[in-house]
Amino acid sequence: MLIAADSLNTTSVGNVNFEPGARTKWHLHPGGQILLSTDGVGYYQEKGQPKKILRKGDVIKCPPNIQHWLGASIDPYFVKVAITNTKNGAPVWLEAVTNEIYRSLNK
Repeated sequence: MLIAADSLNTTSVGNVNFEPGARTKWHLHPGGQILLSTDGVGYYQEKGQPKKILRKGDVIKCPPNIQHWLGASIDPYFVKVAITNTKNGAPVWLEAVTNEIYRSLNK
């Protein structure tokens, strides 16, 4: 489910479900983003930083223009609510998170 931003409200809200092992590409948000973990186990990693393990109830504040990725652990799935400020522009999608990077985080 997604509630898109518009000219009256520059915030979008999405409920996102990740199957085990699924992840986003590296990306950034010009206006920042807040992530609310609602179920399962997920990963969040900012470029150059160690990964964070996310569980139900965890909150991440993604600063504007910081490259990051997120997704589900190998097992189980992961569910999050993303609150994205689009006032300064839409998300910028970058390169894929390689299997090597993803797997190295699971050792």
